[in-house]
Amino acid sequence: MPSEHARRVGAFVGVAWLLAGQLSGQECGDYPDFALRAPDVQTAPGTEYAEWTRSYQGMPSLERMSNGRLWAAWTSGGINEGPDNYVLLVTSTDAGLSWSEPSLVVDPPGNVAAFVPILWRDPLDRLWLFWNQGYGAWWDGRGGAWAVVGEAAETATPRWGTPHRIADGWPGGKPTVLSSGEWLLPVFVSHTPSQIREENEYYRLGLTPCVEAALSHDLGSTKGANVHRSSDHGRTWEFLGQARRAGQAFEGGNDLVEHLIIEELDRSLWMLIRTAPGIGQSFSSDGGRTWSPVQSSGIRHPLSRFFIRRLTSGRILLVKHDPPDVTYPESCEDCGELNRSHLSAYLSEDDGRSWFGGLLLDERETVSYPDGREAEDGRIFVIYDRNRYTDREVWMAVFTEEDVRTGACKTVACRLRVPVSRPGR
Repeated sequence: MPSEHARRVGAFVGVAWLLAGQLSGQECGDYPDFALRAPDVQTAPGTEYAEWTRSYQGMPSLERMSNGRLWAAWTSGGINEGPDNYVLLVTSTDAGLSWSEPSLVVDPPGNVAAFVPILWRDPLDRLWLFWNQGYGAWWDGRGGAWAVVGEAAETATPRWGTPHRIADGWPGGKPTVLSSGEWLLPVFVSHTPSQIREENEYYRLGLTPCVEAALSHDLGSTKGANVHRSSDHGRTWEFLGQARRAGQAFEGGNDLVEHLIIEELDRSLWMLIRTAPGIGQSFSSDGGRTWSPVQSSGIRHPLSRFFIRRLTSGRILLVKHDPPDVTYPESCEDCGELNRSHLSAYLSEDDGRSWFGGLLLDERETVSYPDGREAEDGRIFVIYDRNRYTDREVWMAVFTEEDVRTGACKTVACRLRVPVSRPGR
C-alpha cells in the first residue's frame, strides 16, 4: 500500500464507527455506491492524459508479450494520491527505447479513483490489467480489485473486454500459476479504518456526515493478506485463504499488504508480504487454503513494495531495496518514505533460503515499487518509479541472471536507468 496511508491514519482511527454512533436513529437514505460501478475503458484517450499534464505519477507495472511488445501502466492524475487518480497504459515495440502516448485509460467519474495497476500476461497470452478502485484514493475500508482483459495484446490495439470486479481489497501483485493449473491472485484488505472523513476534509469534497458514513466500510475478519483462486482461466474467482499475524491487535502499523506468492519445488506455497519493518512470510501446504501465522522472513527491507518471481531457470528473482542501513525512528511522519534507495536484484536457487549476487539497479533516493517480467530469451525487465510527487519519473532496468550473479552489467543485454516517462524533462 502506498506509504502516505500510514501518516494519515492517526487522528481518524475508528472514525467510521464514531460516525455510525452519531447517526444512529437518523435516516440517511440510500446513497449510490459509484465505486461498485464498472468504469469506462478509454481506448482513445485525449490530450488531457498527455505526459505534460501529469503533476503526479508512480506505482508502475510492466508486462512483455511473446513478440516482444512491452506494456507499462501506472497511476496518475491529481496532485497526489487522491480522488482524481486514474490508471494509464503505454506500449513499446523497441524494448523500451521509446514509448507511446497513453493507449488506454481507466478513469472512473467523480471522486472514485483507479490506482496501483498490476499488469499480467496469462498462460493464454492475454494481457490482464488489474487495479484498485474505491471512493477516493486513500482507503474507504473496502477498496475493490478490478480487472479488464485484452486479447491480441501483441498488437498496438488489443481487444479489451468489460471491466469486472473480482473482490474487496487491493490487488497485491501479479497472480501465480500453480503446477495444478490454478491461478492464485493476492488481494489484501487493509486493517486501517476508513479514511473517508479525513479525505473529505483534505480535498473539500463536500460530503455530508450521512454520506461519509455510507461510503465508509469495515470488512471485519476479511482484513489481511488474502488469496483468491481461479480454476477456469480467470472467468471466475473465489476466496481461498488468508494469512494473518498471530495474537496481535490489527492496526495500520501492522498491515499486511502487497504480498506475492511463490510455489516452491515441493509444491508448498511461500507468501512474502510487505510489513513494517522488513518482509514478512507465511506458508501453506494445502494449496493456499490455510496459512501459517505471519512471521519475519529475515529479509532486511524498508516499508515499501518489492518484487519476487520464479524464473524459467528455476531460480527465484528478488528485487528489493538494499540501502546501507534500514532505520525506523521511534516516531516519524511518514516512515514509508524512508530508505527507498539502492534498488537491487538478487537470486536464489534453494527456494529463498539463501540469496546470491546483487545487481544494483538504481542507488538514488525515492526509487520504489518494482515490477517486472522475464522474456523468453532470458532478459529480465523491471520497472519502477522515482519521486512520484516531484520529478514524477518512471524508469526501467534490463538485465540477465548472469548480470545479477556477477553484480555488474556484464552482458550486452544489460541496460540500467532506462527512462519510460519523465514529465519534467
